[in-house]
Amino acid sequence: MTGDPAAYRHCRAVAAAHGRTYYLATRLLAPEQRPAVHALYAFARTVDDIVDGGAKDAAGQLDRIEGLLRDRLAGHASDAEPPAWAPVLAAVGDTIERFGIAPEHFRTFLDSMRMDVPGTALFRDRYTTMDELREYMRGSAAAIGLQLLPVLGTVGPREAAEPAAAALGEAFQLTNFLRDVGEDLDRGRIYLPAEDLAVFGVDHDLLAHCHRTGRTDPRVRRALAHLIAVNRSIYRRAEPGIALLQPRVRPAIRTAAVLYGEILDRVERMDYAIFARRAVVPVGRRLRVAAGEFTAAVLP
Repeated sequence: MTGDPAAYRHCRAVAAAHGRTYYLATRLLAPEQRPAVHALYAFARTVDDIVDGGAKDAAGQLDRIEGLLRDRLAGHASDAEPPAWAPVLAAVGDTIERFGIAPEHFRTFLDSMRMDVPGTALFRDRYTTMDELREYMRGSAAAIGLQLLPVLGTVGPREAAEPAAAALGEAFQLTNFLRDVGEDLDRGRIYLPAEDLAVFGVDHDLLAHCHRTGRTDPRVRRALAHLIAVNRSIYRRAEPGIALLQPRVRPAIRTAAVLYGEILDRVERMDYAIFARRAVVPVGRRLRVAAGEFTAAVLP
């Protein structure tokens, strides 16, 4: 690793603390790839915490992070970087340069984060159609997949693998949205398309009622079943792209895809009671899937 080891250690700690499935999957990567993946995760997490944590002047902080990252990539790192951001910016800047990641993927990501911040020109707290939601996910999720692709490596032209990488990021994001409806309502947001919900008689008031009571209305249950089917179709679209990655990284990405997909199974298994408890894949199951992928990778 050519960058600051302490900065990368900081990013590793962020990934270990907050991204359980993500962090477990990185354990299957080559040692030289893990720090870069941790750096990308820590950057996304730092920005997400600013947006979702009610930070004062979140829009200004996003602008500042974008400016600091741009300056760092131009070789003009500032000594005035806030201490909490400095190690993340150092590690992610080194990762971008070392792996040749297009900076535009970070600008796209930051623009989607601005869509979550009241008062910005891009702000939205509702999405009418799936196409509108996908425009948000283009930055919040697909861009993450495209950031990772140069780190993971491909067996052919990178461009051939980009659609599947973007789709997998979108699939992960939609899984989070389906699991975390209640948490998003607490932040004043709904990340499920209103048109799809309306087909089943679901609107904001009904979702809010379910959240208050902790009970999933049958209409919401049917809407969730529909959107889970949509989500699985995105996983299916992404799955062939795993074969386009370098063989060494395929077990890690397959592990992440399997475990995230199983969150949907858990939602179904608990009869869509997402307002009463959080759907999680047990630690034992996560370890078994990871071990199985590792074994399959090393056996002849």
